Amino acid sequence: MKQIYSLFIVSILLVSCGGEKKRNSVEKVLESNNLTTIRAKRAELVNDQETINSKIKLLDEAISKLDTVKHVPLITAFKAETEVFNHTLEIQGNVTTKNLLVITPEYNGILTNVYVKEGQKVSKGQLLAKIDDGGLSQQLAQLKIQADLAKTTFERQMRLWEQNIGSEIQYLQAKSTYESQEEAVSQLEQQIAKTTVRAPFSGTIDDVITEQGSVVAAGQTQLMRLVNLDDMYIETDIPERYIADVTKGKNVIVDFPILGTTIETKVRQAGDYINPNNRTFKVEVGIPNKDKSIKPNLTARLKINDYTNENALLIPQSIISENANGEQYVYVISDKNDKNIGVANRVIITTGKTQGDVIEVLSGIENGTEIVQEGARSVKDGQTVEIINY
Repeated sequence: MKQIYSLFIVSILLVSCGGEKKRNSVEKVLESNNLTTIRAKRAELVNDQETINSKIKLLDEAISKLDTVKHVPLITAFKAETEVFNHTLEIQGNVTTKNLLVITPEYNGILTNVYVKEGQKVSKGQLLAKIDDGGLSQQLAQLKIQADLAKTTFERQMRLWEQNIGSEIQYLQAKSTYESQEEAVSQLEQQIAKTTVRAPFSGTIDDVITEQGSVVAAGQTQLMRLVNLDDMYIETDIPERYIADVTKGKNVIVDFPILGTTIETKVRQAGDYINPNNRTFKVEVGIPNKDKSIKPNLTARLKINDYTNENALLIPQSIISENANGEQYVYVISDKNDKNIGVANRVIITTGKTQGDVIEVLSGIENGTEIVQEGARSVKDGQTVEIINY
């Protein structure tokens, strides 16, 4: 090819030199002002032009035969290689805890004492507040005196009965009186116990809602909010089509945008009930919270692993085209030589799940197949291409 280019350049130089001589002779012919001479000179130049055009045509034909990369499109390509593909379902959820409770009283009366303040840590069973019992304590004291008397009477009557002294009816009456007094004492003690407010679980007093001295109503007045941040979790609704894929133990990546924190955890519970109103089921995701930075009702973004392929072939979605029959296809490289020249062939593929910018290919290509990337939209089936990089 280099020899042909050299020949072409030499020919141009010779024509240029010859043209210079002819230019001079043309000037002389014109100076002669002889019509016959001028016409003869013109015919001579036309002859020379036809000869040069013929030679140029021969050179072009030779270049066309030897220059095999003329008008060959440039493309980039990559090799499809198997890799682990973890598909995730992205969904939003809210942080909550089962140990979050607004405490209400079990007894009507005046809130005489509040023993805790906001931010205070309390233990399970600890006394938090006291409600005036309205004289029940005095009644209890009297009942206990009567119960003690009934107990003494019963014990004496039992000893006499064991010695076959007295009647059976006296023994039974004493026993009945003692047991009824004991029951009355127990019931009143239970009633008085409702006048005290105790922590149902260990945690922190988040808010004291009702102040000391207020009148409170059983089951209605909110006294204080108790929260425990140790057992936090995210509850979210998952569409029913994922019920076979999102199960207990699945890996989850949780992102808290407000905190700028990402943690890895697992699904700790997947519901078995489909809500007929929105066709979803509930999922709980446990959240470790050692530093207590995660609070109830915090918004989180979940990425739940719902599908894994250990030997997946992933390709960019942008290189896939579709024909008139709705079939998806890509171009693969074949017959590539050592100069990175090959042929682009159209291949029909079947795709699976997508994740971001990539898609899983289920059939049509194999591990190691070289696929056209940049230029995939412009090449044609069977076209020769040059691969410029990988």
